[in-house]
Amino acid sequence: MKIIVLDGHTLNPGDNPWDDVARLGELVVHDRTPPEQVVQRAAGAEIVLTNKTVLGADAIGALPALRFIAVLATGYNVVDVAAARRRGIPVSNVPEYGTSAVAQHTLALLLELCHRVGDHARAVADGAWSRAPDFCFWLAPPVELGGRTIGIVGLGRIGRRVAALAHGFGMRVIANAMSRREPLDYPGFAWRSIPELFAEADVVSLHCPLTGDNARFVDRTLLGRMKPGALLLNTARGGLIDEPALAAALAAGQLAGAAVDVLSSEPPHPDNPLLHAPNCVVTPHIAWASLPARRTLMAATAHNIAAFLAGNPINVVNGQPGKY
Repeated sequence: MKIIVLDGHTLNPGDNPWDDVARLGELVVHDRTPPEQVVQRAAGAEIVLTNKTVLGADAIGALPALRFIAVLATGYNVVDVAAARRRGIPVSNVPEYGTSAVAQHTLALLLELCHRVGDHARAVADGAWSRAPDFCFWLAPPVELGGRTIGIVGLGRIGRRVAALAHGFGMRVIANAMSRREPLDYPGFAWRSIPELFAEADVVSLHCPLTGDNARFVDRTLLGRMKPGALLLNTARGGLIDEPALAAALAAGQLAGAAVDVLSSEPPHPDNPLLHAPNCVVTPHIAWASLPARRTLMAATAHNIAAFLAGNPINVVNGQPGKY
């Protein structure tokens, strides 16, 4: 069984061996694969693993030996799952591996906006404290989270963990989700429509998947509903936000700040407006990347492949497992 990894460097930059996957077949790992080499490198492979390398309909159609696609992530928008389904190729993802890591990073972004720890540390290193006439100084008053409202868009595993952490800081939680069957047992918790949530929340945090229906849904109109002192967080997918609209809203003071770990194109073009927007913190898609999370992802991917080889694929995102 030939197994090809199209872009393995981020999962294993040297500290997370492929041993569990290698036991399942003849493994070839490419650190990165440019679009024009996808078909060439995947030729003859029965199993292809991808993280962010796109496997579109044309590529899937050009790989007659392909039998299974494993996505090295939770989000699977890089694969044309409908084209794979038409070929009878199951596509599996890893639905849970970085819940704690992503939620922790989300709160790190929020706390950075509230306290500007990095800016203050740099100012101290540049001598600002030594020159100060008082025992302390601040570039902006710290923001307390207790008593404020966080609005969470997407109440899956990560969204619920973020809610728990925010609740621990004394925040009230409101949410919007496709399924409202399991409300959170926190005082003041309430479901809200998207427009209501953006208007009411002091902090909005995105934790929903990117689909054809919600691309760039955080647009000028929705941003215009936010309070002038509100904050926006995104550790989900960059394509959820109209980036020029957010940059313009920040420049106009329509909201107090934004912090994102994802952008619409990664790595971003140098002229991405959020890279230079005021009061905007951008981190390089690292929320998922703790070593424990990556080890869990590696083990779960091997489990997905083993289940497919046993004739019972799991975590299938493009059809019922029993159909394959």
